[in-house]
Amino acid sequence: MNSLRGIDLNLLVVLDALLAERHVSRAAVRLNMSQPAVSHALGRLRELLGDPLLVRRGGGLVPTTRALELARPLADALTQVRAVLGPVHFDPASQTHAFRLAMSDYGAGLVLPRLVRKLRREAPGIDLIVTQSSRDAMTAQVSDGDIDLALGVFPMLPTRLQSQVLFEERFVCLLDRSTLATEDGLSFDAYMARPHALVAVRGEADTEIDDRVTALGGRRRVALILPHWKVAPGLIAGTDLVLTVARRSLESVAPDERLTIVDAPFAIPSFSFVQIWHERREADPGHRWLREAVAEAAGGS
Repeated sequence: MNSLRGIDLNLLVVLDALLAERHVSRAAVRLNMSQPAVSHALGRLRELLGDPLLVRRGGGLVPTTRALELARPLADALTQVRAVLGPVHFDPASQTHAFRLAMSDYGAGLVLPRLVRKLRREAPGIDLIVTQSSRDAMTAQVSDGDIDLALGVFPMLPTRLQSQVLFEERFVCLLDRSTLATEDGLSFDAYMARPHALVAVRGEADTEIDDRVTALGGRRRVALILPHWKVAPGLIAGTDLVLTVARRSLESVAPDERLTIVDAPFAIPSFSFVQIWHERREADPGHRWLREAVAEAAGGS
């Protein structure tokens, strides 16, 4: 390893693909190589690095500790090399690439319809792989290079992560119209007396809303916790539940005369919905194009 002249640096591209796919056949497809060629490259990598790197388990490959240690610096190095050797401009009409995004169904409902239409119209060779994780998991995946871009609410970001505000959002309350005592909205006492529904990806009951309620000397009873924004409004009609939810999440809900939207009876700070990425991707032309496309789609929401 002391001299780069004796090393085929293409092996690092193969290793990067194997660490991402953890499967020889899928890595071969990703690299447009034959499966035997990828297997041969893995053998050379094992000899070069003095480590098995990936070991077979079940139907796939599991990285060793050494491979996991190499994954992040390898991704950083290849990104820098691509920035030097790659095109200065990104032509979405002719490029082929798969981007990995992470977001909740709230973000997906607001951004993906416009984004996908734009890609099919302007960038037919660009594929999207969209996953959903907790806030902490998404920041870790961006840091580790497992995903290219994450969309969500991230009050605190690790170092080296960049962000762009896509829009500002506020909270409102959704409830069954027949359970509202007056047309004046919902009082704080009435709000606290009723059971609540909460959307939380990992089932946590403590949110920004509860922090504010606690500051006002109260504690609400959460009778329903579920992980999906999309299904939540449909569970409110015909019940005494209150759903305190991001306003934009209700825009795609089918109209229901039984439901009504009112302002929260206390001040809840608005929040910024952002996209985040690692600084190693800052100058990547394709990644920059994707960020601009996401911002455009979010602006339309």
